[in-house]
Amino acid sequence: QVQLVESGGGSVQAGGSLSLSCAASPYAYSNSIMAWIRQAPGKEREGVAAIDTDGSASYADSVKGRFTISQDNAKNTLYLQMTNLKPEDTAMYYCAADLPWSARDIVTMGPLTTDFGYWGQGTQVTVSS
Repeated sequence: QVQLVESGGGSVQAGGSLSLSCAASPYAYSNSIMAWIRQAPGKEREGVAAIDTDGSASYADSVKGRFTISQDNAKNTLYLQMTNLKPEDTAMYYCAADLPWSARDIVTMGPLTTDFGYWGQGTQVTVSS
């Protein structure tokens, strides 16, 4: 059974930090392009950060220098460290695996469909000004 379980969301003030985790079942995690994707109210899903199977990471321009994606292969866990958070970062954040696009495409191609890959249930991040 494929499972992706996000945790770590919450409410912070602008300038604060949060760290998200995504625990994945081995099937979803193994040799898989993984990503963090967010959806703000009234907006399309957008790729925030993604990591290729070779470990190379890509970031959306809006989060470069502030977010860091990483993974712990021993724990089948994907992370997103978020610093200097802004109100516009407020969104539901989803972990996704086994996506059919490259990490670079995920963060640059625009609205993303859930028709492909595996997705978690999401964790809410709220940033107040």
